[in-house]
Formats: sequence, structure tokens, C-alpha cells
Amino acid sequence: MIRVFSLIFYLFFAGMAAAQAPSNYNANAQKPKVVIGLVVENMRPDYIQRYWNKFQPDGFKKLYAGGAVCSNINLTQQYHSYASGTATLFTGVNPSIHGIIGKTWYDRLRNKETECTTDDYYFTVGSDSKNGNASPKKLLSNTITDNLKIFSQGKSMVFSAAMNRESAIFAAGHAADGAFWYDTENGRMISSSFYISTFPDWVRNFNAENYGERFSYQNWVTLLPEKEYTESLPDNYLLEKGYFDSWNTFPHTIGRYTRRAEQLTPVKTTPFANEIIKTFAIQLFENEPIGEDEHTDFVSLVFSSMDYMNGSFGPASLEMQDSYLYLDKYIAEVVYYAEKKFGKENVLFFLTANTSASYPVDYLKEEFNLPVNHFSPESSLALLTSYLNVTYGEGNWIEFYTDLQVYLNHDLIKKNKINLNEIREVASNFINQFEGVQLSMTAHQLEQGSSTNGLLSTVYKSYAKDRSGDFLYLLKEGWQPSYKFKKVNFVDQSHIPLVFYGAGIKPQNITEKYNAVDLVPTISDLIQIPRPDKSLGVTITQVLNGR
Repeated sequence: MIRVFSLIFYLFFAGMAAAQAPSNYNANAQKPKVVIGLVVENMRPDYIQRYWNKFQPDGFKKLYAGGAVCSNINLTQQYHSYASGTATLFTGVNPSIHGIIGKTWYDRLRNKETECTTDDYYFTVGSDSKNGNASPKKLLSNTITDNLKIFSQGKSMVFSAAMNRESAIFAAGHAADGAFWYDTENGRMISSSFYISTFPDWVRNFNAENYGERFSYQNWVTLLPEKEYTESLPDNYLLEKGYFDSWNTFPHTIGRYTRRAEQLTPVKTTPFANEIIKTFAIQLFENEPIGEDEHTDFVSLVFSSMDYMNGSFGPASLEMQDSYLYLDKYIAEVVYYAEKKFGKENVLFFLTANTSASYPVDYLKEEFNLPVNHFSPESSLALLTSYLNVTYGEGNWIEFYTDLQVYLNHDLIKKNKINLNEIREVASNFINQFEGVQLSMTAHQLEQGSSTNGLLSTVYKSYAKDRSGDFLYLLKEGWQPSYKFKKVNFVDQSHIPLVFYGAGIKPQNITEKYNAVDLVPTISDLIQIPRPDKSLGVTITQVLNGR
């Protein structure tokens, strides 16, 4: 009951602000009954060009041939992750405003690392694990789905489904009817008590099929004969690290990988993960009252693309191509089912990505002689620690570091009566001297000004006071961080796909440059609701032409 009242107050005050935002309202334009967002993690736009001849006619080809294709879209952030990328896509603002600067950051008040969705006030619904102890409360901006709820006075239905919890939650927003994600402990689709109090019977029946566990015993084999994958590197390419730096060729024995991981996480890195989301989506359409009245409903489906194994195989791998050929098949099934159930003229699809993908450093160096390399944050910060010890005396000057940002020990700095901004600049300038670092900026520099152009704009857009570190830095193009004991899925590419299809959308290719924050105002105008008051983006007006 408390949560219901708090949600009402949130929606009321957020709605007052949102109601003031203008929109390109056209009373004669077709308003879709259902919006279906198809979001892919780690998708480069050039995958479509590369694999085009292998795609079937009713998946990616159907969306690209019959939709409005925005071919110059950038998601510009200092550090890319599916968490911050999804938050940016669905709020229409940058991390500096929505606050999701990464999957994790350092909480100075609690002196520990915090995860962007973890919330122990709420509990898992659908399993006995703690993977549903989560909420969107750390997301500081309202999403387009929140605005839709406000505008319809709660009558529009909003759902999301994803492999990763953060993607599901930030696509759903604060006011959704349901957000569901994959539990790596048991392979079930679960949710949080923030969204639902009683687990739906249809989801319970879905989980009774044990898809996660069943797929963990299946081998991943190629959809087509391997000799037909002429657009990719050979399966036994020498520089591919593969699963656990050991297994890099087909068939992939998923059971071996899950035993090694001691959980069902490896399933997320295979086409089986996308099949789970596809099957779940069809069950969702079948069992929830979606598209049944005049109020537009919104369903977001987030598909994984090799997940954290992207760096172990790379965009040019046979594994990557096979993932997209399977995904093409699953997207075709979702589109076919939705158009058949709701009517082609009643569904608006959009296809995009919450992150792009980078080529592995070794591949770029060995094959193309590019001036790139690995950057070791651990070694660099060890040298920085020694330098600070020489300069200011022995001490634990660095409290925490993650995602190309460093948190200094404020208590120690204050105890030694050192000017905080001075030591920030000393530390930042030291890191700035490393070969792989493009630039480094301190928190107080970022708080004092703003920049809308060039590399600096990327850092400004990503800095959030009270969450970001004492200084942030960017690596040079192609350079990637490398850690001794952890794997990171680093992305330095900003181009992502964006396609609108259905509900009166005119087929066209839009080459003008736009940004990921432009998705929210564009969809707002397409479904005829007010744009978010704080939205930083502009409407891609070409998409509205001809409607």
C-alpha cells in the first residue's frame, strides 16, 4: 500500500512537469495500439550490412526495407554499459541527469560499491534467489513509459523482458505493470515486488518448462553449415579467446560452461537466451490485456548479443554472425505474431541497441597494424598510489576505482589538511600522461562548466555529482582496459542502429546525425503523448513525415 501511494505522488508531480512539454501533435495521424521496442545489447549497425545476404525476408530485412532507418545515431557516453545505455534510451537524458553512470559505482555514504538496481527493501517474485531484490529507484529521471502511464492515467499497459536485470528495469521505468528478467541461479524469468505482488500464473507456467536448465544441456550448433559463414573469420581463428579462454570452436558444449561457472550464466551468451525472450514475449502478448483498448500499450524486449563474451570472440567472429542469424529468426517470429494479433496498422516497432561493440585489441593490432593496445588500470593506479605517497606521505589515497573513474580517500585528504581540488588535479594530471589515455578531467572542473562539443562533451554528459569519481578519463580510440582477475565488456564505439517500422511509418533512409536521446521525443510524438520535460533530444521529424 505504501508503495502504491508513493507511486501515485511520483506520477502526479512528474506528470505536472511532463504535461508542459510540447509535441508535434497531429490529430489525424495514426496512433498505434501497441509499441514494441526491440533492443539488442552490443549491436553494431554494420552487422546488418555484413549479414544481409544471410538474413531471412521477415526479420531484420523486413524492418529495414519497410521502415524508417536512421543510419547515423550515436550513443555518446564516457563509459558504455547496458545499464546506462538503456537508461539513456528510455529517459531521453544523459547519465549526468538520469544518474545511471554505470552498472555500479562507489557509494561514499556507505563506503562500498553499489549496484544500480539493487534494493533490498523489495524481494524476488518468482524464485527463492535474491536476484529480484531490485527497483528503479536509483534512476533519477522518468522514462517514456512513465510518461505514457501518466498521460493515460494509468490505463496504458507497460511491460519489459530481458536477460539482464538492469535492462529490464530501466526499459520498464518506475510505473510499469511488469518487468521480468533471467535468474542465473535457476534459469527462470523473475521480477521484483516493486512491480508485482502476485506472480502471474502464465509466467509460472512458462518457468515450469525449465528453459534455462534445458538449454544448459544443449550444444550450441550453427544455424547454417559452417562453410556458408563467408562474412566471418574462421571458427578456429587464432586470436579468439573463447569461453573461459579455452573453448572457441563449434559446437559449444553449454553444459561444460555452466558447470565451470557453477550457474546458468553462460546460457545468456548464446542464441538460446534470445529464444527465451522471444518465447516469453509471445506468451506475454497472449496472456496480458495488451492492445485491447484505445490506450497505447508499450512492451520492451531486450535481446542479448553474446553478452560478456563479445570480447572473447569479437564482432567478426562466426559466433557473432550465428547469434544474429538466430536473432533474425526470433525477431521475425515476434513481428509476425504481433502483427497477426494486433493488426499491422496498429503496431509500432522500433529496433535499437543499448550499446555498440568494439573489436578486440589483439585483432586490430595483429591484422591491421592499428596503434592500439591494452590499458591496465591496476598498474596505472599502483603507480599513481606510489606518486601520491611520495608527494603527500604514505596513505591509502585511492579509495576505489571502476569504469575509468577514480574515487580518492576524502577522509584521509581532510585529515591531512590537503586541498581536495589540488590533489584531484595532481592525480588526474598523472593519469593523463599515460600513453593510452586521451584525456582526464576532475570532478570540480566538470561541475564548474559544460561542453557540448568534441571529446569533452562525452565526459560532461556522463558525470553525475555524488556518484561519479574525483576524476574521469577517456582512453584513446581502440585502446581497452584490461584487468588481471576480471573480464569487462568494454565498448568505445558510439554508433547504434535505430529503425522505426509499422503503424504508418514511411520507408526511408535518414542520414542526418541524431543522438540516442532523440528516441524518446520521437516516440512521444508518434504515440501522441507529451515529451518529457527534461528531455535533451529532438524529434526525428523525418520519421513523422507521411503519417
